[in-house]
Amino acid sequence: MEFRGVCVLLGVLLLTNCSLQQTTTRRKTVKKDTTKDSAIEELQKQINDIVHELNLLKEQQSLQTVCLKGIKIHGKCFLAEPLKKRYHTASEDCNALGGVLCAPMSGDENDQLRDYIRQSIGPDDQVWLGINDMMTEGTWVDQTVSSITYKNWDTSNYRNPQPDGGQSQNCAVLSVASKGKWFDENCREEKPSVCQFNIV
Repeated sequence: MEFRGVCVLLGVLLLTNCSLQQTTTRRKTVKKDTTKDSAIEELQKQINDIVHELNLLKEQQSLQTVCLKGIKIHGKCFLAEPLKKRYHTASEDCNALGGVLCAPMSGDENDQLRDYIRQSIGPDDQVWLGINDMMTEGTWVDQTVSSITYKNWDTSNYRNPQPDGGQSQNCAVLSVASKGKWFDENCREEKPSVCQFNIV
């Protein structure tokens, strides 16, 4: 009987030991799975970072191409588009390239832009600016809907200084023939344009 009791006790102890070993093994397996999950997450993060950097490099390369084809002025690249288009089409085409219609921020930038347009498009042309008063008549904003700080309206005609078109002329142009002065025009007219790309 004692032998039987010892055997039962040994059996219970063996079962308990096996059960403890299985629980420990399961815990280790869970830890390994957690470690694997965090390693996979870390690899995914690294892949995402590489893809992001690759996209930035592609963007920089395309900007360099734009700058090589166009001109660099005050930390921006400008690329002339001689094909005449309506304002909205010209704006959408610039956006598709990753830029906006040009909007000079200073007299020097306006003058350099005028000279670039004279060389790349022609001496008598007007080009669309990324400036309009479509939302509120008389309130001229750029394409980010921010009020413009620099203005170069033609005021040589004191009876009708620019902008003078009222509600029928809501889009601004830069005139090369008028020494870079701005005029308001009907947005449905077709004009050349210049796309502006900010360099990061």
